[in-house]
Amino acid sequence: MGSLYIKGTRAMNHLIIAHLTESVTVNELKLFSRLFYRSKMAPKSDLLFIFPSKSILFEKTIAEEHNSFLKIFYSYQKNNSTSDFDTTHSKISNKKANESAEPIWGRKIHSNFSEENDITESTRMSYGSVVGFYADELDPENSLTGFLDNVPMSLRRWACYPMLLGRIRRNFKHIMLVDLKEILLLGDSLSRVKNLGQDSVLVSRITHSNVLSKHGRKKLENIQSNGKRQASSAIIIGGARGVRRLSNAMLTEIVREALERKKKNSVTESVLFNQLVGNEFILKNVELIFGESIAELSSLTELDKNSASSLMFMSQSSMVRRGNSNVDVTSFFKRYLRSFPLDSTAYGDC
Repeated sequence: MGSLYIKGTRAMNHLIIAHLTESVTVNELKLFSRLFYRSKMAPKSDLLFIFPSKSILFEKTIAEEHNSFLKIFYSYQKNNSTSDFDTTHSKISNKKANESAEPIWGRKIHSNFSEENDITESTRMSYGSVVGFYADELDPENSLTGFLDNVPMSLRRWACYPMLLGRIRRNFKHIMLVDLKEILLLGDSLSRVKNLGQDSVLVSRITHSNVLSKHGRKKLENIQSNGKRQASSAIIIGGARGVRRLSNAMLTEIVREALERKKKNSVTESVLFNQLVGNEFILKNVELIFGESIAELSSLTELDKNSASSLMFMSQSSMVRRGNSNVDVTSFFKRYLRSFPLDSTAYGDC
């Protein structure tokens, strides 16, 4: 079950689970991967993709992006250049590496790191494993089809989490659930929950403009009248136990709502998620924390004209939301990557 695309250098404490909706393109997967590898999470996290269906092209893209990352890393290391890419956060001491367990993915092997991974006599390269699952592997019965006529990946992903999170519940301290199409990871987003307990879950707020675009003015008025804070289901970060409990509760909420409605296609993930986080009784075993709202790409409109401002934005933001902006995000970030000579060499399409 599942596919191991890249075996990491050691066992990690953090897991990022990125689901792909049906409309995700190869270019969007490439962009997500490239920015992830430039973030500070790649050296300390495993990355797991959940695909709506089998795609050889996506699998090929994942392997190519990792190889490009290694090429960039070793090029910067060889040229002793850290101004464009800080390699220090991608290295660990030999002592720590030897004390670390093997990655949980794939067959167990008992061997030392290859010479290629030895950066110096005292440090080694560190990066997490990259694995992938198809929705049919984690939810073989497509369990929500009995309640809904059409089950989009935005809903089915919640039926995939119980099997996955149940099997790895003792392997990771922190877990991130992220919508690959909606969120781009730029910095160390996991640092937000570093000192929180296993039952804690951090959700980000969304602005009224986001609610209007997704649910319409009438639903916004109903939500505001209830005095509930609005949260985004596009990214959820927290302790492994808290994230597992929240995901189980969300699956139950989807089924309950589907049973109560006459129209089986009227269930919307964002509305259900906000109903859930607003219900303290259902989530009484979860320490829910509302974080700051995530910047949308509309904020890049002016930055696109100013490279200095763009670099400052990238360095200060841990994540960004695509939203409904008209900004050509792919072109913007390609220009950003082209500003680094070695990156533009590794990425032929920049």
